[in-house]
Parts: sequence; structure tokens; C-alpha cells
Amino acid sequence: MKQIAIIIPAFNEAERIATVLRAAKGASHISEIIVVNDGSSDNTSEAAKKISGVKVIDLVKNVGKGGAMAAGVASTSAQIVAFIDADLGGLKAEHIDSITQPLLNDECDMCFGVFRGGKIRSNAAMAVTPWLSGQRAMKRELFEAIPYIGEVRFGVEAAITDTARKRKARVKRVILRGVSNCYKEEKYGLVKGIQARTKMYREIREAMVRSRKKNRSQRAKFLKNGDTAAKIRELREKVKKHTAHRRNDDLDKRDQPRDR
Repeated sequence: MKQIAIIIPAFNEAERIATVLRAAKGASHISEIIVVNDGSSDNTSEAAKKISGVKVIDLVKNVGKGGAMAAGVASTSAQIVAFIDADLGGLKAEHIDSITQPLLNDECDMCFGVFRGGKIRSNAAMAVTPWLSGQRAMKRELFEAIPYIGEVRFGVEAAITDTARKRKARVKRVILRGVSNCYKEEKYGLVKGIQARTKMYREIREAMVRSRKKNRSQRAKFLKNGDTAAKIRELREKVKKHTAHRRNDDLDKRDQPRDR
């Protein structure tokens, strides 16, 4: 059976991470649980280390969610990597199993979960942008194919989704009923929470813009390729000749006398 590593990127989640880790420990077929403490200024690392069997990676400097996820993947050899947010409420072992089992059954290359039946705001966010879910499992090679993963910070989900689309990966969506995330306004207060949310949206937007620019660059490179352009011109000429030939045949048939 393929090995599965659960990777939990965490920044200042000392109050919430133990609940998430207890759910992860109850999940089936898990080879290791890895917490990547992304330069937290609170006791996130200490809280995670209190849960037995959990591997904690302490990053000295905050590198953002994408970089923390990459650090977690680099620390394991598991063929399947699952990512869970550190601030979830209502998470149970069966929720994690629901996103990893489809990979074990080879039903998909990536499976992600969307919230239902939890907090209204979490449900609404998932209904509008389900592709930004942080709860997902995927084949290792899919994650490793994501370009500039260490630079996208909160735009990592957008980058993952874009890479899966480009590679035509098989993707499955499952419902995580009763699960919600903790909003930034709850964590940091209204003013700091709004600032953190604005920063998160900016990073997501930057990742999406970067992906579009890369796509345009690749298309431009394709069109500038002399050999490819020549082949396209050759194909067009063949189509024109074929069309002209058929038109002449039709005219010849019309000119022929018909039997009375």
C-alpha cells in the first residue's frame, strides 16, 4: 500500500492545532504526520510536540503557506501527500480518510474537500471558490510539478489547481460535513484580521496573474517557433488545395449531361 503523509502548515496556531492533530492521528493508512511551524511567534511548535508521534519542522523565517507545504513534502518520501489546515474546527478522522481513500483506490490524482454544515461564512466561501480549499490529498508527482511553489504563499491552492488542470489530472471533490476554518478576524481581531485577509487575497491574486502570464508566454513561444509555424502554414495550404479540388469536382458534376 502506498504511504500517506499528512502535512499541516501552521503559523501562530497554538490554540487550535492540537484538535487538528488528534483528528489526523485517528485517520487510517497514515504513515506520518508532519507539522511545519512557519516561523510562528507563539507556542505552535510546543503545542504540536505535545502530541506523540508528530514530526515538527521549525522554520526560522516565515516563508508562507506554499513554502511551508514544500518543506513538508521535502521531509518525507511518501507517495501521497495530504494537506490539512491547522485552524479547523469540527475536523474528524473520517474527514481526512474521505480525501485520502480515493487516492489509495486510484480513483483520482487529487482529491479535495469542501465544507458543508459548519459555519455559514466557511460554507459560503467554499460554495464560491471550492478550488481554494486547503484540505486536499494528491500524488506526490503532481505537487512536485507545481512551478515556483516556494514563492506563492497563500496563492498555493490557486497554483495547485492550475497545475492539475494543465496536466489534465483526475480530480475528485468530497464533502467535509461539519468542518469550518477559523476566520482571521476571529484570530487577530477586526483590524488586524482585515489586514491579514487583504494580504491573503493579494497573494492569491498574484498567483493567478502569474499563472496567466506564464500561459501567455508559453503560447507566444509556441507561435514564434519557426518549425511549428511552417507546419501550420503547410497544413493550411493542404486544406485550401483539398477544398479547391472538391469545389472543381462539384462543378464538373454539374456540367455533365443528365439522363432523361
